[in-house]
Amino acid sequence: MTNNEKNKCNAIIHSASAEAAAVGAGLAQIPGSDNLVITPIQLAMTIALGKVFGINLSESAAKAAVGSVAASTIGRTASQVLIGWLPGVGNVINASTAAALTETMGWTLAKEFEKEAMRIA
Repeated sequence: MTNNEKNKCNAIIHSASAEAAAVGAGLAQIPGSDNLVITPIQLAMTIALGKVFGINLSESAAKAAVGSVAASTIGRTASQVLIGWLPGVGNVINASTAAALTETMGWTLAKEFEKEAMRIA
């Protein structure tokens, strides 16, 4: 990954992670409700990351890419059900979990897109 690609990925992934954290914190007391907002954030991140590597993804292709690493949703939902309902603590934990999982998903996808771009080239 070139420095330019890495810088672009950093900006895209960190922005998406911050957005996911804000949503996770705001909707912590309603288990599963943040998935409706976080999923489109992750889809937009996926499409943007693909563009960094010259890969144009349709929405369905982005959904498939997100789905391949979406087991994280299970972990986020579990933490929400167990702790998310607690005011204050639940908001912090849910925000942290949403951000960390989005960050991990982003870098996993970026590395896969880098491999795909090298294979195509």
